[in-house]
This record gives sequence, C-alpha cells and structure tokens, in this order.
Amino acid sequence: MSATLTLLSPAKLNLFLHITGRRPDGYHELQTLFQLLDWGDWLSFTPNQDGRITLDCAGLDVPLEDNLIYRAATMLRSGSLGVHITVDKRIPCGGGLGGGSSNAATTLLALNKLWRLAYSREKLLGIGASLGADVPVFVGGHTAWAEGIGEILTPIDLPERWYVIITPDCHVATGQIFSHLQLTRNTSPIKMAAFFEAQSRNDCQPLVRLLHPEVDAALDWLETFGNARLTGTGASVFAGFETEQEADTVLRQLPRQWTGAVARGLNVSPVTASID
Repeated sequence: MSATLTLLSPAKLNLFLHITGRRPDGYHELQTLFQLLDWGDWLSFTPNQDGRITLDCAGLDVPLEDNLIYRAATMLRSGSLGVHITVDKRIPCGGGLGGGSSNAATTLLALNKLWRLAYSREKLLGIGASLGADVPVFVGGHTAWAEGIGEILTPIDLPERWYVIITPDCHVATGQIFSHLQLTRNTSPIKMAAFFEAQSRNDCQPLVRLLHPEVDAALDWLETFGNARLTGTGASVFAGFETEQEADTVLRQLPRQWTGAVARGLNVSPVTASID
C-alpha cells in the first residue's frame, strides 16, 4: 500500500475553439479539438492508511480547499484511505493548457488504481465533469473532438505533430473573456472535415489580443514561423510543425521575455498508457 505511483499529467492544446451559443444557465456551447501532449506536470502518489490527504506543490499559491488535486482526492476518499501527493509543476498556470484539469483527472485515475476502488471510467468521467469542463477529456485519456460545454467527446486520432508553445508573462482571466460583450458567440457549428480543411479559428483570440498586448506580441512573433493560434482563452499560444527539429529551431530563437516549450502531440494520454 506504500508504493509510489508517478505519472506525467499532460497539457492540452485547443487546436481550434468555436463558441456556438450561450445556454440559459450562462455556460457557453462550443466546439473544440483537444490535442493531448507528451509534456506536462509530474504527479507522485504515495498511499497511506491513516486517512490523511496531503499535498506538496511548491510554487502553486492556491488554498488547499480550492486545489483541484485535493478536491479530486477528497471526492474519492473512503474510510481510512489516504495519500501524499507531490507535484512537479511544469505547465504555466492560467495559460489555457489545462494544467489544473489534467492534474485533477490524473488524481482520479491514479487513486482509483492505488486505492483499488474499481470505479468505471464512466463514473470517473462524471466525477471529473463536476470538477471542471475540461477534466473529462483527460479522464477519457484520448485526443478528442468536443461539443456541448466540452463534455461531449469523440476520440480522434491525429497525425503526429510537434508544437512550439509560448507563454507570455500575463494572466488572462477566463471569466472576463467569456463574459465580455465583444466575444463572438454565434459561430456556426462545423463538421470535422472543415477543421482539416483549415476552416477554423479560436473565437477568443481577437478579444484576448485586444485586451492583452503581450499575447498579441507573442502571436505576431510566432506567426513569422507558422500558423500561430491561442489555446483556450490563453495566455499561451502555439504553432504546429512537421518535425521536432523544426520546432526546436523556432524555440531556440525565442525572445527572453517569454517562456516556451516543444511538445509532441499524442493521441493517447500517458496516464492512460501507464495505468491501463
């Protein structure tokens, strides 16, 4: 019961993001394509039987009760089951890369295994959805086309691509973007074929560029090398390349005011590959 399980909790990219409407409850209807990556945070889980859930996440200034890792663990805890979780944080917070959602999903999957709960993937998907709209895709563990508020998932296999990801030193508030009067909310739904024919965009991108000059500058710079796009509501931006060498060449030229990484797109989550 004391063996430690260490997992790569992957980041994601929204290869496009269309907002197709707004529901009466305030949530937005959308279409997006979640691309999982081979880059992310490292989470280590050491179970115990004293019933305590403890978390060591240096540099993450979030109250424990609001931390998605802790909330996910407490939702699964039963009886005397406990765990110590250590997080090596690599995914920038507030970048639109899904770090918190991925960590929550990784926690659900890891503790389901370590605590021998034998919950079905469907049950874990339901728990994940209650934690956040992006959690289910990480629980599902597969790159996916998403609709609804992001919970209607269709797994999809994409050709291998390498991505340069740049994060400007600014914070983009998701709530501000989704509540802004200038946000486009009436994009017509598309079929998957339209995405592959380059008929897509990120509806949040024009507004984020307007409100955050740092993001605008990062997109301008990256667009000199390829088709640059915002992921989620930002602040991170990305461009895709055919080879790792191409991506590395771009990253080596990155201006010092930004942080960056190169990541390979994955069809299957490293968590799924490790646990299943």
